[in-house]
Amino acid sequence: MNLIIYLIAGAIVGYIASRIMHTNSQQGLLLDIVVGIVGAFLAGYFISPLLGVGTINQAITLPTMLVTLLGSVVLLAIYKAVARR
Repeated sequence: MNLIIYLIAGAIVGYIASRIMHTNSQQGLLLDIVVGIVGAFLAGYFISPLLGVGTINQAITLPTMLVTLLGSVVLLAIYKAVARR
């Protein structure tokens, strides 16, 4: 059951991040899920300790979703910077 919840949360966060970074037309649902999950992973390691917010593994709340969104946006920004080269 947790896997399904993580996939849904990853899809939502990945979709919102792709809309913020204007990469939505380049990626589909599967890539949105991947961006959301990898963004959550990055946020758990780097952003959560700085802000003192838990990770999405502990609870799916608004602060954890915002931190995950921030991690996904950072991931897409890094991807856009590398893809330009």
